[in-house]
Amino acid sequence: MSYDYQTERASIFTEEGTQTLLKIRDNVSKLLNIAGAFRHAEATKGVGGDTFLQCACIDYLVELGEIVCLRSDCWAQYEVFSTPQISN
Repeated sequence: MSYDYQTERASIFTEEGTQTLLKIRDNVSKLLNIAGAFRHAEATKGVGGDTFLQCACIDYLVELGEIVCLRSDCWAQYEVFSTPQISN
């Protein structure tokens, strides 16, 4: 089975999904304050649980416009993200 955001998106709105999203969002905020950009792997570091849910949380933050993907021509864990202001 391969990851599909549209399928996994609903899991973000469960209790587990919300907790995972908040942990990842906190990591993202810290990483952006420190370096201005981050890799997918660092955003999910220390967050347990389903890796598809973790990917969906990152994709959800992109959907909301809180972050943008700067490098996507690679495996998901090596994708690089930053704030929307960087990609202008």
